[in-house]
Amino acid sequence: MSRLFHGSGISASMTAPEQYLYDTAQALGFDACAITRADGDWAASERLEAFVTAGHHGEMEWMETTLARRKTPTGMWPGARSAVVVAMNYGPKHDPMLTLAERSVGNISVYARGRDYHDVLKKRLKQLARSFVEETGAEVKVFVDTAPLMEKPLAAQSGLGWQGKHTNVVSRDLGSWFFLGVMLTDASLTPNAPEKDHCGSCTNCLDICPTNAFPAPYQLDARRCISYLTIEQKGPIPLEFRAAMGNRIYGCDDCLAVCPWNKFASAASEAALHARAELKWPGLDELAALNDAEFRELFSGSPVKRIGRDRFTRNVCIAIGNSEDTSLIASLLPLLDDDASVVRGAAIWALLQLDPVRFATEKAARASQETDASIRLEWES
Repeated sequence: MSRLFHGSGISASMTAPEQYLYDTAQALGFDACAITRADGDWAASERLEAFVTAGHHGEMEWMETTLARRKTPTGMWPGARSAVVVAMNYGPKHDPMLTLAERSVGNISVYARGRDYHDVLKKRLKQLARSFVEETGAEVKVFVDTAPLMEKPLAAQSGLGWQGKHTNVVSRDLGSWFFLGVMLTDASLTPNAPEKDHCGSCTNCLDICPTNAFPAPYQLDARRCISYLTIEQKGPIPLEFRAAMGNRIYGCDDCLAVCPWNKFASAASEAALHARAELKWPGLDELAALNDAEFRELFSGSPVKRIGRDRFTRNVCIAIGNSEDTSLIASLLPLLDDDASVVRGAAIWALLQLDPVRFATEKAARASQETDASIRLEWES
C-alpha cells in the first residue's frame, strides 16, 4: 500500500483497526488516509486565537463565537481519542491561471466547478465511519468543513501533509489540490508521525497574492483574501481590492496554483469533482443576466449556490468593470436599477471603469433618486 495511506511514520506493529481503516478508505476512493491523536494540547490553538484576536477573520463571526470549541478536537467531543483524516484529490485538468487572462469570462475557483465537495466527501466518510463502527464497535463522529474543528492542523499532525506558507495543507503526493474530511473516534489508534515542512525558501504563494493577504509566512488576513471577499463578504467589496480581483467571481486559486509541489499532483479521478462544462469559461454577460431562479438552477448542487444571487452578481459586476470589454456595458445597465444595493453599487463602479462618459450620463439621470446613502457614495466616486 502506498505512503499516502500508511503515512510517514506508521509503526511496523500497526494493529488491525488501523489497517482496516487504510484498506477501507482506499476502497472508498479516498486518495489519502492518516491517523493522529485527538486529545492533548497543540500549537494550532494558539495560532487560531491570535488569528481571531487580530481580527483577521473579518465578518466570519462564527469563528469567534465557536473559538473555545474550535481550539481543540476534544472541544468538539470530549470523548475523542483519535482523528482519522482523509483526503480526496480535486486536481484540475488544466492550469487554472489561464482563465485569468480571458477577462470577458468569469473565473470560478477549481473546487467549486464540480459538485459540492461537502456532499461528495461526507457520503464517503459516513460509509467509512459505519464500516469502522461495525468492525470495532467504537463511537465516531464525522466532519467535512461544517463544524468548529480545525481539519488542517489535524492533517499536518497526522502526516498527511503540512500547512504551507499560504496556510493551506500541501502534500508531497497530492500537491495543493485536495479536500479534507475527519472522523473522530473514541478508539485509541496508532498515530502517524507529523509531516515535516517542505516549503523551504519558496515564497511563490505569498508573492502571487493579488491583494497581499499574507502579513507574514504562515499567516493569513482573511479580510484581504479574494476567496473571503467573493464568498464571505456580505456588503460591498472594499474599493482597494476591486481592481485586484480581476475576473475572479468565486474564490481564488492563485496561491495554490503556483505551488511547486503540484508537479506531483494529478487530475481528479472522482467524476463528481470534475468541472462542469458551463462553469469552465462562463461568459460574464450571461452571468450578469441571471435572476434568482436562474442562478439557483445553474448552481444547483454547487458550493457557489450558498452565496446567493445578489452577492454573486456583485462579483460579476466587479469582473465586468475589470474586463476592459465595452461590449459588456449593456449587461451592466439593467443592474443599475437592481433591487439589491450591493449589485447596484458594483454596477455603478463597473460602468465608471468601462465608460466614464456613459457613467456621467447615468449619474445625472439616477443619482438624485437614489435613497441608499452607500450607493450615492458610489455615484460620487
